[in-house]
Amino acid sequence: MFRGIDEVDWASLRHAYGSAEDVPGLLRGLASADPVERQTALDGMYGAVHHRGEVYDSTLACVPILLALAVRGEVRDRAGVVELLISIGDEGGVRGDLAAQAHAVLRARAGVFVRLAGDGDAGVRGAVPEALVRFLDPPARALALVRERITVERDDKVLLALTESLGLFARRYRLTSDAQVAEAVRLLTELSRPPYGPGLRLAALGQLAGCAPELLPADLVPAVVRLLRDRSGQRTSAAPADDCPGPDTLAGRLLRLRPSDEEGSRLLRTLHSALGSRVADRIALLCGQLTSPDPLDRCNGVWMSAGLFREWRDGHTEPVTLIGGQLGAQEDRLHDAAVAVLVELGELAAPAADQLHALVTYRPGLRVRHRERSAPALGGPLKALAGTGDARAAPVLAEVLAGPVVPDDLGLVIPHLGRAALPLAPALRRRLARVPLDAPGLHQRAVPLLSALTALGDAESLPAVLRLLRGLPDGLRRRDAVTEAAVRALGVFGGGAREAIPDLRGLLETDCAVAAADALWSVTGDADGVLPVLLRELTGPASDRRRRAAAVLGRLGPAARPALPGLREAAGSGDAWARATAACAVWRTTGEPEGFLPLLRSAWAQHPHTRATIAAHVSALGPAGTPLHDVLRAELAAPRRHRPDSGGRGIREDLALLRECREALAGRTHR
Repeated sequence: MFRGIDEVDWASLRHAYGSAEDVPGLLRGLASADPVERQTALDGMYGAVHHRGEVYDSTLACVPILLALAVRGEVRDRAGVVELLISIGDEGGVRGDLAAQAHAVLRARAGVFVRLAGDGDAGVRGAVPEALVRFLDPPARALALVRERITVERDDKVLLALTESLGLFARRYRLTSDAQVAEAVRLLTELSRPPYGPGLRLAALGQLAGCAPELLPADLVPAVVRLLRDRSGQRTSAAPADDCPGPDTLAGRLLRLRPSDEEGSRLLRTLHSALGSRVADRIALLCGQLTSPDPLDRCNGVWMSAGLFREWRDGHTEPVTLIGGQLGAQEDRLHDAAVAVLVELGELAAPAADQLHALVTYRPGLRVRHRERSAPALGGPLKALAGTGDARAAPVLAEVLAGPVVPDDLGLVIPHLGRAALPLAPALRRRLARVPLDAPGLHQRAVPLLSALTALGDAESLPAVLRLLRGLPDGLRRRDAVTEAAVRALGVFGGGAREAIPDLRGLLETDCAVAAADALWSVTGDADGVLPVLLRELTGPASDRRRRAAAVLGRLGPAARPALPGLREAAGSGDAWARATAACAVWRTTGEPEGFLPLLRSAWAQHPHTRATIAAHVSALGPAGTPLHDVLRAELAAPRRHRPDSGGRGIREDLALLRECREALAGRTHR
């Protein structure tokens, strides 16, 4: 199976980290009898040879050897090898000549997968159907083989894989093979009905939703919930994942992160994805999952709710209430999932606030999370409660602040509480005043405290802020980040920070010049004192600083008129965010949008990350911002979040954007 491996000049080939001379060792590791060595080798293949879906010349050279490994019965974990080959040949992934060559090689050698379709290893049989659909020609032959395997297969997991391959076939060939696609859809329709078992029927419904939604039953959600409960009733108990930790490798850790019921998670995730914008159906389905008698079904429902809320703006109240109901679960995995999702939801977690408050009140041990290899952190339930903006979090945080262990990240939740957190200011400023200036973790300790005191506008913390700003040692890790956090606080203190004027002026020639100029203007109101610095930064080499300088100039309003030529030039070049920021600054300076409305409308539509900046400027303009009010109204009416692909932070960013739009339309201006 390693024939020819030593004839390849691996040292001349490349992977993600340079020379591929270590690849023969990885390939031999895949055939090792030692499970740790096998998983380590698989880590290396995905981590270097096929890094993030990329196909290198070394990846291409591995394909014949991987094919040889896949057919040798003595090789363990051959299913993983087949999955790796599928990923390498996936033409929907990273594109390029080498990827196309890999795909062509696998199509030419697709007979290997035909041979493996009846392999004695069920894991291999479960991995092969996708390969048949992707690589076997003609399509009719692939479909016939999948159909044949469905009639003879007895392993439920393999049958699920075969069903999923029918959906892939229908989507892949929907424009080129009408007759075969119709046959695949017919087979899926059969599989979605009795006498097939609930798991297989769920899989078929999920695939139909993606390729032939018109054939779904009218009572889809009740039918799916019934099937889910039937499936749960039939499922045999399995040992908890923690009882079988497996090798401590990347692949092993990823396996342990998977849901306990990975199959059920995949079935429902497929259906949710296929339903897409049918949000009402998806909410109803989530509620069915979250009220299941089976804690594994509820756990899957909790995790899937996060994906729904990241993309869609409405319908969260009932599912969030049900997620709050999981906080008292005896199963750690379910409880932890509920806490993690509620933390991510921020203010959307408000329907679960009562349960969160009860949890942090009656189980004080959950207020602080102690970790073996890093500093203590604020406990998830308390973080989630504070994230909702619920004032009941403030007294609990006060108790934590008065306790023996105060997490460094406590300050990060203070901004969510608004004025309810004002009583915490004295304790926060005392902690800032006691932070050792030579502490190795000064950044982690100081920045959250500065953020909290900034959010509270606590001018009485000026001495503690100046002590920090003046005492930062040279060579401190992330020194600029600490400096900028302190400078932002001074800017919020405004005229109450006049004592800091020399310190701010001293920063005007540093990398923190833009932040210092912004704060200095807030403290002194003297535009002439900061304009030269901002003009310099506006034309400087650093694009981020140019954009930030334009934003500050916009806040200066008419006082920034000397910068208009530079702002107009900046609005005509650079990335969309920088151009939109400069265009907004021109508008705020002149009181007129000039010719930049098309640019701003285009940026809003095509570059969603610019929307917060544009909305803030429109809000600051007051009635003068009316020409873009229609854009803000359309945003408020849109059902989808503006950046659904930005992960957990996307929910908070989207809620902030909506709040900004509402304030602008209500005429509540701010700086």
